[in-house]
Amino acid sequence: MPRLQLAFLTLLSILAFAGNSLLCRLALQQGHIDPASFTLVRLFSGTAILLLLVNRRGSRSPYRGDWLSGLALFVYMAGFSLAYVRLPAATGALLLFGAVQATMIGYGFWRGERLCKRQTVGGVMAFGGLLALLSPGFSTAWPGASMLMLAAGMAWGVYSLRGRGVGDPLAMTTSNFCCAVGFAVLFSLVEWADILFDTLGIVLAVLSGALASGVGYALWYQALRGLSAIHAATVQLSVPVLVAIGGILFLGEPVSLNFLIVGVLILGGITMTIIPAHNK
Repeated sequence: MPRLQLAFLTLLSILAFAGNSLLCRLALQQGHIDPASFTLVRLFSGTAILLLLVNRRGSRSPYRGDWLSGLALFVYMAGFSLAYVRLPAATGALLLFGAVQATMIGYGFWRGERLCKRQTVGGVMAFGGLLALLSPGFSTAWPGASMLMLAAGMAWGVYSLRGRGVGDPLAMTTSNFCCAVGFAVLFSLVEWADILFDTLGIVLAVLSGALASGVGYALWYQALRGLSAIHAATVQLSVPVLVAIGGILFLGEPVSLNFLIVGVLILGGITMTIIPAHNK
């Protein structure tokens, strides 16, 4: 793949991932839609666009859905939506990203992988940054929202681990989206009394599902063909930064010095941890 094309695909993918946080926060912060409805519309529209992409490719998927992966995907999206009712966009993205990486690194450690000194220092830095981000007084957001975002990040980490090594990630994601829609319907039925949406809320949820999720994932899988594992992991570090910038420009969210320090600790620590020991 030509370098310019790879860079363009990667940029569009990262912008889509950052866009999810901004679209969700915008929709929920201003009460345009409730979390259950946002989750359902996001999953449904994402499933629709992924089915179109798979069918357009002209090959039949060998996957018939993985309900455990579908459940993990639903938990990620539901926790994401519930948390963004109260969390600022940048704080939510940083918590989500930290939880994803912590889950995947923790799984590797449980499987017998060991960290070198540099990676250990990085892990301690990142964990300390997460603790600071969760500490009382750092944010006026409801503490439960932070826990929900951490749960969303852990679910996405589990989903990512379950999908490693598959031959056709786009087809797998499409099947798992189909499974997750069922859980989202049940979630909406449970939350029926609190259902609330307007036209803008639906539009934002569709943009999040169809473009930022469906098309974004498709572009990311295309870009992954030309990215090493380290480059793929490292480039995702830009997502919380882009969300913070977008939060300032489009949502009017302030970014304090404390947040910048914690962000450097978390993202810098993760960078030190994900680079293999032989590159130290």
